[in-house]
Amino acid sequence: MSTQAAAPANASPSPWPSVARAVALLTVSISLLLTAFAWPSVRSSVHDVPIAVAGPAPAVKQITPLLDQRLPDGFEVTEVADTAAAEQLIRDRKVYGAIDLSSGTPQVITASAASTAVAQALNSIATGLSQGQGSNTAVTVRDLIPLPAGDPRGAGLSAGALPLVMGGLLAALLLTRLVRGNLRRVTGAFAFAITGGLAVAAILQFWLGSLDGSYWANSGAIAVTIAATSLSILGLESLLGYVGFGLGAATMMLIGNPLSGTATAPEMLPGWSGALGQLLPPGAGGQLLRSTAFFDGHGATRSATVLVAWLTLGVVLCLAGNLRRRPTATVEDRDAQPALHATV
Repeated sequence: MSTQAAAPANASPSPWPSVARAVALLTVSISLLLTAFAWPSVRSSVHDVPIAVAGPAPAVKQITPLLDQRLPDGFEVTEVADTAAAEQLIRDRKVYGAIDLSSGTPQVITASAASTAVAQALNSIATGLSQGQGSNTAVTVRDLIPLPAGDPRGAGLSAGALPLVMGGLLAALLLTRLVRGNLRRVTGAFAFAITGGLAVAAILQFWLGSLDGSYWANSGAIAVTIAATSLSILGLESLLGYVGFGLGAATMMLIGNPLSGTATAPEMLPGWSGALGQLLPPGAGGQLLRSTAFFDGHGATRSATVLVAWLTLGVVLCLAGNLRRRPTATVEDRDAQPALHATV
């Protein structure tokens, strides 16, 4: 026994090629992490952001070149007749803001609750319009749907995106380590999603003041996001083991979280990355929470559908993993029976 205990201490050092491989793997890992989190932020810009322009057709035609001059390819313009139509598009989350030319004096309508970054871009457009109209003409800026007074920059909502992903990931990790049986794991994931949704919504809404709207609707949005994240990872782990867990965790952390667009807007992310991020639980969850907190649920259908799809996929994968293990367990039980009879 003393020889076996001393063997690890006297083991020969790892060969230098193993050290080189470890260093290479660490270098690739940190490079991937930096790329995943820094690339969307550095390359983020205003492009094809949907806004409305209200007013007579000739006035609308005159404003379009000014927008392209100020921010080339920055906006995707929807033309409407009047202020009411523009405001309705903003409330329905079909556009991020509007330029209103229907009353003679230009007016810029923003919705900082939809995106503070887009609201800032529209504020710069207002400055450009003022300069274009002459120094004596001031273009007014009106925030139709502002962020709460307790968090006017939306810092709590932006910072809350990562804990939601981490919460779902932590739930999957602990449930796979501490709980046996797929049914119990799925039940635990749903239970934690409910309690976690209630807790996170209470902190964001009642303590930090980062959310408005119905507390129960906000709790539901957070709960569905946590459930979609944790159950999808649990399902992959049930079917593929540790490889599935790693695949699910990497997808949510390295792709879903950086491409969620919660801090800015999905349209501001480079290329196709914003659209991809909205097909993953972190991006869909952030948009759903904005809808429930500030827009009375408008614009929530697509995000809710994405989350329910991931949640359902996770449950199906858990069932598939359970069915895959069951024949093995049955064979082991049958093999054990003759031995039992022989013992008796």
